[in-house]
Amino acid sequence: MKLKKDITIYDIALKLDISSATVSRALKDHPSINKNTRKRIQEVAKELGYRHNNFASNLRKQKTNTIGVIVHELNSNFITSVLAGIEKVTTQAGYDIIIAHSSESSKKEIANAMNLFHKRVDGLIASLAFETKNLDHFKPFEDKNIPVIFFDRVEEKGESTKVIIDNYKCGYVATQHLIEQGCKRIVLLTSSLKRNVYAERHRGYSDALFDAGINYHKEYVLIDDLSEQHAIEAAHTILKMKPLPDAMFVTNDFIAAVCMQELKRNGIKVPEDIAIVGFNNDAISKIVDPQLTTIDYPGIDMGEIAARNLISHLQGLSNIKLTNTVVVRSELIIRGSSLKNKN
Repeated sequence: MKLKKDITIYDIALKLDISSATVSRALKDHPSINKNTRKRIQEVAKELGYRHNNFASNLRKQKTNTIGVIVHELNSNFITSVLAGIEKVTTQAGYDIIIAHSSESSKKEIANAMNLFHKRVDGLIASLAFETKNLDHFKPFEDKNIPVIFFDRVEEKGESTKVIIDNYKCGYVATQHLIEQGCKRIVLLTSSLKRNVYAERHRGYSDALFDAGINYHKEYVLIDDLSEQHAIEAAHTILKMKPLPDAMFVTNDFIAAVCMQELKRNGIKVPEDIAIVGFNNDAISKIVDPQLTTIDYPGIDMGEIAARNLISHLQGLSNIKLTNTVVVRSELIIRGSSLKNKN
């Protein structure tokens, strides 16, 4: 079937026997065009099915009013909340967003970056995959002065602009809380220490133990991909430990909840036998029994801050290169899963 061609301002001008310039100005409600003429032109435009070509117009202005977003996964409450924050700010500012996800693959992340670059996005917000080793694939953006802001998963030693929480402090505070509950055999269940978020939480955990005079045991640090299956396997690994650990710090609420349920199914009492602290303050932390002590990680705030800084830069109101790192607030929320010491 032959597709109908798009109606242009020239088609409207031909029908009304007027200049295309007059049609163009009328469709923009320009005051130089008589009110009645404007109304007539807009009526004919609607009758013919005219659609304004924002893409062509923006290309002429060397902008697309589009922000690219690269995330490492989509199946995450945290990422969903970050995207909600980004979308709220970009919509208010009149920008569209294009979302791509890497599925934790650096190869896919590189392809996503190039795809968004060729789609001529005005700016980019990105969170790095587990496998990403450097930021070379973001250099084309830098070369074209296209601003890039990284969030959550970042290269902390790089000069790029980033929005993060203090992961070291969070790891320290979570572990310190368990120590204050009288715990000394504390398991850390986390993911790849190649990524800043997990490396820093691990460093906080390690330092909290050291400061409390508790030995660090390598076998208490369980590193995996934070999947449901590995959470169940981690629970069974813990059950085999002698003596049994008396606490767990898990760097993801869903995994903490899965692990807790598996431990309980095997006769472990939480927090009496094993106290548990999670991370993110996801909805599941309030559903499990007992409710999960966790670190509040305000994803929506992180998304809003990243988007606001990027758009402010695009509008010439600020320069993101002058603010290398933005640290978003975070705090420990104490609930029943960690309270061995009821006082």
